[in-house]
Amino acid sequence: MRTRWFGFPEQVNETSARLVAAGVVLQGLVYLVVQQWWVLVPLALGFLARVLAGPRFSPLGRLVTQVITPRLRNVPPKMVPGPPKRFAQAVGLVFSGGALLALALGSPFAASVLIAGLVVAATLESVFAFCLGCVMFAQLMRLGVLPESVCLECADISARLASATS
Repeated sequence: MRTRWFGFPEQVNETSARLVAAGVVLQGLVYLVVQQWWVLVPLALGFLARVLAGPRFSPLGRLVTQVITPRLRNVPPKMVPGPPKRFAQAVGLVFSGGALLALALGSPFAASVLIAGLVVAATLESVFAFCLGCVMFAQLMRLGVLPESVCLECADISARLASATS
């Protein structure tokens, strides 16, 4: 599935993505409660690791994909395109990294707003399987900002429509 040391999987198990999002929700809530900069470091580094290499270097990603998801025997894997999920991880990196930067610049309120937004987005993903980053990705493809070659499966929705109706 992966041929490079760094790189994101072309297909992602949505169950794993939702569980990682739940972990992000927990990390974000911890920050909002304790308001300590060091809580944001593993959050931002986790996003960076997942953007660069999927779950390969992310402790949360590895825990989810190698320990938790395999134990969910009654939950069949639902594979979804990887590029939109990678984009969503990059958005998470911008929010968590932006929160760290805001704290460094002396604006804890801005950091809390960024993390609250991240918690809302991650909650939508984890609870409802609604990925805001994926919606942004699709919109950028429709506008031509992202070329169709980035995600051929995303560009051709006929297969997804056929599987949704059967």
